[in-house]
Amino acid sequence: MDLNKAYAAHQRALMAAGMATDPQARRERLADAARIATRIGSFQQDLGAAAAQAWMHTPSAAPAHLEAGLHGAAAR
Repeated sequence: MDLNKAYAAHQRALMAAGMATDPQARRERLADAARIATRIGSFQQDLGAAAAQAWMHTPSAAPAHLEAGLHGAAAR
């Protein structure tokens, strides 16, 4: 796995979720980001990398953070 490409794909998915105006599209992009984060975490865990645990917990944290931020931005 090319971690740089995976990190970039994860970032692109999060940015796409942040720009989505449709709630379903936002959920789909967040799900994409969660899948990528899980793959990154698994890969790092297989290598014994300490950072793996952070990626393994990212899928549930990122969507809630983005959802909260998007709802706040829509209220402005």
